[in-house]
Amino acid sequence: MGLLELFIIAVGLSMDAFAVSICKGLSVRTLRPRHALITGAYFGGFQALMPLIGFVLGVRFQTLITSVDHWIAFVLLALIGGNMVRESRDTDEENLSDSFSFATMLPLAVATSIDALAVGITFAFLQVDIIPAVCLIGATTFVLSCLGVKVGHVFGAKYKSRAELFGGVVLILMGLKILLEHLGVLG
Repeated sequence: MGLLELFIIAVGLSMDAFAVSICKGLSVRTLRPRHALITGAYFGGFQALMPLIGFVLGVRFQTLITSVDHWIAFVLLALIGGNMVRESRDTDEENLSDSFSFATMLPLAVATSIDALAVGITFAFLQVDIIPAVCLIGATTFVLSCLGVKVGHVFGAKYKSRAELFGGVVLILMGLKILLEHLGVLG
């Protein structure tokens, strides 16, 4: 998997965090740089940690499922992407606290990075160099989360559903690409 593909996956994975960051930006009256940095650190950190954990789990079970690994990668990415697309269509307003405390940010960081755990499992089957991959995912999520806080504070919730839709479509397309490459349809 090349750098461009990893970057595309990183952007796709970070869209949940970006959407929640927009909501966090909406929740504060006076935006301070620390709000963006705290949000970026939590979301970027967990988006880097979860694929690493998934990768370790995937490596442990890789020999048992090597013959179907491309299907697993496709199904996981398609499910994650489909869920993000479905969430982008959800019209319920999210009420997020304006707190940036550990007790508030930890559950948000875990919730927005669960999909990265599954992607980490697929990385084990694809022989991805995991350290640069998780660093790229974490850094991309950090930057986009910081940006999301600012966007949310300035523009409101207008871009939240678009971000989730974009991220979901990207992950579905990457899963399809992996499957088609393995089946020999793409070169």
